[in-house]
Amino acid sequence: MSSFGSFFRVTTAGESHAAAVTVLIDNTPPGMELSDRDLQPALDRRRPGQSKITTPRDEKDRAIILSGTEFGVTLGTPIAIMVKNEDQRPKDYGNSTMDRFPRPSHADWTYLEKYGVKASSGGGRSSARETIGRVAAGAIAEKYLRLAYGVEIVAFVTDVGNVSLFPPTPEHPSPSTNPDFLSLVNTIDRATVDKFLPVRCPDGAVSDKMMNLISDFRDRSDSIGGVVTCVIRNVPSGLGEPCFDKLEAKLAHAMMSIPATKGFDIGSGFGGVQVPGSTHNDPFIPATNEQVPPGVAESGAARAGIPRPKLTTKTNYSGGIQGGISNGAPIYFRVAFKAPATIGVDQVTATYDGDAEGVLAAKGRHDPCVVPRAVPIVEAMAALVVMDAVLAQQARHTAKSLLPPLKQTLKSEKPAGNGVTEDTRAL
Repeated sequence: MSSFGSFFRVTTAGESHAAAVTVLIDNTPPGMELSDRDLQPALDRRRPGQSKITTPRDEKDRAIILSGTEFGVTLGTPIAIMVKNEDQRPKDYGNSTMDRFPRPSHADWTYLEKYGVKASSGGGRSSARETIGRVAAGAIAEKYLRLAYGVEIVAFVTDVGNVSLFPPTPEHPSPSTNPDFLSLVNTIDRATVDKFLPVRCPDGAVSDKMMNLISDFRDRSDSIGGVVTCVIRNVPSGLGEPCFDKLEAKLAHAMMSIPATKGFDIGSGFGGVQVPGSTHNDPFIPATNEQVPPGVAESGAARAGIPRPKLTTKTNYSGGIQGGISNGAPIYFRVAFKAPATIGVDQVTATYDGDAEGVLAAKGRHDPCVVPRAVPIVEAMAALVVMDAVLAQQARHTAKSLLPPLKQTLKSEKPAGNGVTEDTRAL
């Protein structure tokens, strides 16, 4: 399937070296100002050729909105967007060696097994070029979320190889217990992240180490992996569906659908298993105006008089989600990306037909480390998940609002039959 989402539905099409990549977006709310200029900043952050540590493929990635808007305003009808491939080089993949040998750890072999035919050049649909459509759709979702709820989504690089911004320690086995990390989660913005180009790690010394490490692997025609951390602030409470469509499950689905991903954790994550429950639990405390993040007061929800939650949490080891439903605290998670599979180092492998072994040194233009360019992709997929959850919750609230109001009580005047005070709250 090439579609994602139930209410805000996104469908991508196009191959790495085809004429163009496209995306179709269903159920964008009508009446929102939208133009190509709203999409371009996100696409510029994703595009190739940004620096010496990314692929030299020179694509401008100019988005063209084909439908769903008129006079710069969304109509509520499907939005189609096209981005042309201007610098594709199929000949880079047309040598006899790459025709005969699948790239180790790449999708060449599995795509052939699935479809019985493979793209003659590049990775086809398995290429990260496909993510252009996701980023364009994510820009639309993010604009609505920002205007309606004041949502802020910021991703940044925290690990490249063995270089980490927040390495685990006995005191802080998870970044969620590290005050420096929590401070960053609450304050980081994209402008700050992009001051640390080309790596996008918001610490000068650590960023330099990462840059040197990536450059070293690039110079040896090799590659290295890394981790992108993402925070979503000002998320309305109550998002996410019970059981199978929990909000963290949808985020995991979204993140693990990005090419080269190999791991996902949220809140305290894997390091949190070392923290006892007496420490890990997030106590509830009354919410105050001082705890309301900047920007919420100007959101559409605030203008519509939608009340803010009465409670917040003293700590946030849960990562803003409890029981699969957002609690209003910042949501933060990490996504692990493996080293890119296409490298120029000689690798022993087998032919597609399995008749012979040989050596493959892959050709083409590829990133030695994907995480600097993965940052806007992670942000886009996060926006698609939250947007889908918001529309689901809006549908539920609208349906409920048409019913006769229920009596609003917190507790009954007398104990229930078992002697326990009965909770008859109706929300």
